Amino acid sequence: MNLTSLDLGIIALYLFATLAVGFWISKRASKNIEGYFLGGKSLPWYYLGLSNASGMFDISGTMWLVYLLFIYGLKSIYIPWLWPTFNQIFLMIFLSVWLRRSGVMTGAEWITFRFGEGKGAKLSHLIVVIFALFSVLGFLAYGFVGIGKFAAAFLPWQLAVDPRHNEIAYGLIFTAITTVYVVKGGMFSVVITEVLQFFIMTIASIAIGVIAMMQVSPEMLAAVTPAGWYDLSFGWQLDMDWRGILDSANQRIIDDGYSLFTIFMMLVLFKGILSSMAGPAPNYDMQRILSARTPVEAAKMSWFVNVVLIIPRYMMITGLAVLALAFFIPDLTAMGPDVDFEQILPFALSNYIPTGLLGVVVAGLLASFMSTFAATTNAAPAYVVNDIYKKYMNPNADDKTYVKVSYLVSLIFVVIGTAIGLFVPSLNEIIMWLVSALWGGYTAANMLKWYWWRFNGYGYFFGMLTGLVTTVPLAFVDLSPLEGFPILFVTSFIGCIVATYLTPAEDMQTLMKFYKKTRPWGLWQPVIAEIQSNEPDFEPNRQFVRDISNVVVGIVWHTSLTATAIFLVIQSWTELYIALGVAALTSAYLKRMWWDKLSDEDESAPQGQKVLATE
Repeated sequence: MNLTSLDLGIIALYLFATLAVGFWISKRASKNIEGYFLGGKSLPWYYLGLSNASGMFDISGTMWLVYLLFIYGLKSIYIPWLWPTFNQIFLMIFLSVWLRRSGVMTGAEWITFRFGEGKGAKLSHLIVVIFALFSVLGFLAYGFVGIGKFAAAFLPWQLAVDPRHNEIAYGLIFTAITTVYVVKGGMFSVVITEVLQFFIMTIASIAIGVIAMMQVSPEMLAAVTPAGWYDLSFGWQLDMDWRGILDSANQRIIDDGYSLFTIFMMLVLFKGILSSMAGPAPNYDMQRILSARTPVEAAKMSWFVNVVLIIPRYMMITGLAVLALAFFIPDLTAMGPDVDFEQILPFALSNYIPTGLLGVVVAGLLASFMSTFAATTNAAPAYVVNDIYKKYMNPNADDKTYVKVSYLVSLIFVVIGTAIGLFVPSLNEIIMWLVSALWGGYTAANMLKWYWWRFNGYGYFFGMLTGLVTTVPLAFVDLSPLEGFPILFVTSFIGCIVATYLTPAEDMQTLMKFYKKTRPWGLWQPVIAEIQSNEPDFEPNRQFVRDISNVVVGIVWHTSLTATAIFLVIQSWTELYIALGVAALTSAYLKRMWWDKLSDEDESAPQGQKVLATE
């Protein structure tokens, strides 16, 4: 790629600004561990929402979405439900409120809040820490490899003769830059720099979408896409034939396993709904929720992620896909069966982004790598320091000691994660499969912990352990994470149920404290009855129907925002107006049935819970 002095200057200015901001606010972050890990629970929800959106703007995931839109057209809107992308709807409607009410610092500390201090609770606490740290290492290794490959492809300097060594050199440089501001500034630094990064990425995304609209007319796009590419509806079969346009695309559809699209969607919804009901994994998303000032602000933060992320990101995705469809198909065809869809991004940037704006775009894409890496790095010391060092090794140390240990832990995890990416890059696919497939083992235990009073610490531990053990052999067979999910979920669920009924229930005082503070709906009647025997006026959560209705409407709202961005860039005006109409109607519904109800959450909470609103 030919970057001019102006482009390189913009990239250098971005890197300098990132470091400057990190050091500028580092003093505020180093006062105590709550300030370091959670920003002192003083950051406004809209800052946290922008930061969370920035951390989710992973360019590798974006390139996967470009590929999906290129091949599957409008039906690609549904495929990311694999992650599931709509988990933010469950969070904003009820789970963020429940989670933030706990007042804890990490997901592992939440386990102690839920299950108490018994042996089962300690085992559960330990396995959550292991799960969280394993995920951190996997994502750090993935981030290191990704940063190196991206920077080597787009920056002009050859730092080493061997291409692999050149990628490693760039990976080390950008990892070091990111590590400096994360370690120095903690959550304050991560959030403020990610807000900066998000605005850069948003400018880049909108610019790519607008350029695609200017370069590619609807007629040009229709001439290079197969029948059904514009359809949101689907039948039993995918029924999309690329013959005569890009023959290799048909083989990719077969390889992906999406041909029987209705069966695929049933599996996607099964996995997506259960994973969403389980709540966030112990990573940067959970840390943002716990960092919110109040439970209501935690919910608003999760809502804001959808508002600011979906349309800009999908303008970039659609713009890249449209440019590739219009101009890159001959090159892709020439690649034969080994077609590389990852070449879409450098092709589009090299040929269609003007000088100056190209520097902003490359800086924005670097920011997307760095923000994800930064958010992941910040999660590691929260678990090691708060849930291991403080809990078991040095419970009476002063805050400065904990912050200093956090510096060391962050550095150690970055070094280990980098080493994994440095020495075993061929395992990247296995690492990502494990991280993805772990949701199968994670989901059952973490779903039951919210909705069933009898579920205990032993059930949680053995359910998680069963899932983790089952994950390992599945990683070495010809099975996709989606196909493996039902197996993992069922085996983990059985482990949960068997272990729970073979061991006694948790102490009723622990369960009563948890329910009074969190107030989830579900199978909690024995605990509610015990609370009401002492507090006859106590009101349990009766909002199940309202919450689930809001979730259904919220998923439609989420999908309409995605469709709006795509229809805008491909200039399908009638469909755009319909998508905007659906977005407006669902927004009005959610305003009345969700947002307006949030203002009553803290005021209607039991006395012991109201303290959280003023922390």
